Amino acid sequence: MKVSIIGGAGLVGSSAAFALQCGGVASEIALLDVNLDLAGGHALDLLHGGPSTADQVITAGGYEHVPDSDIICITAGLRRKPDESRLDLINRNTDLFVSILTEIQKVGYKKEAIVIVVSNPVDILTYVAADRLNLPHSQVIGLGTQLDTIRFRSLIAQQLKVAPSQVQALILGEHGDSMVPIWSSATIASLPLDKFPGWNLRLADELFTRTKGSGAEVIKKKTGAGFAVGIAIRDLVDSIILDQKRILPISSIQNGCYDIRDVALSVPTVLGRKGVVARHEIELWPKEVQLLRKSGLVLRQTLEQVLARIGRKK
Repeated sequence: MKVSIIGGAGLVGSSAAFALQCGGVASEIALLDVNLDLAGGHALDLLHGGPSTADQVITAGGYEHVPDSDIICITAGLRRKPDESRLDLINRNTDLFVSILTEIQKVGYKKEAIVIVVSNPVDILTYVAADRLNLPHSQVIGLGTQLDTIRFRSLIAQQLKVAPSQVQALILGEHGDSMVPIWSSATIASLPLDKFPGWNLRLADELFTRTKGSGAEVIKKKTGAGFAVGIAIRDLVDSIILDQKRILPISSIQNGCYDIRDVALSVPTVLGRKGVVARHEIELWPKEVQLLRKSGLVLRQTLEQVLARIGRKK
């Protein structure tokens, strides 16, 4: 299956391409970017590593790659400034994003294509993409809090000196300031996290605070996140291509889960070849449900401002 990455010359797009190459699941990876030379350089660099990774077609170019793509991954966007919230990006990124959607519509796309939105603010732009593209909402998804979730798990593992792969914990809601840590189901090797040696409420607060600020922390140290975002994107792509039906915290337009509607945010979502297969309303603590609904309200307020500015299509 072919994956086209719009914004493939950027840090996130090129990191995603490398993660997909190492994963070896996609049969073709196309890096699309206005900077054709840089995209071509990344594609050539990846191509050189092919003999030691996987037998894939790796190319670079423009929107001519979109019509035969099975997955269209949009990573293009203006870089977030230090200490700037993701929602502050909205006015700077919406016009760029809408122009990308316009180009996608001009060249056409498969009726069964899956669109993955990575550009920030991802929840707002996921809604805009679902509204503008002539695809079922189940085929338009955002990276959502999958990135926050793996950051969260990695920090818990580092603090408690356990294997990261054995830490299970979720972040739901907005990929941004109102994200919600789900402590009620957090475990290490199936052991409840709150019973684990060394765990306490102060530590929980510290780890969540650092998770929420992880994006800004990386930006200050290396101008932008790339590797972890690429891995998070690969999680989604693999689940789609292999029809794994993994449950992932990804963003899509909600229609009643936790009584949240007409806004895109992350809930436990079954992801397969056709996109969103189902959403699971797992039992949460009452406070977690309250915070998740509040996250939806926060996003809805911003979304209404965006739709008033750019208009709604559907």
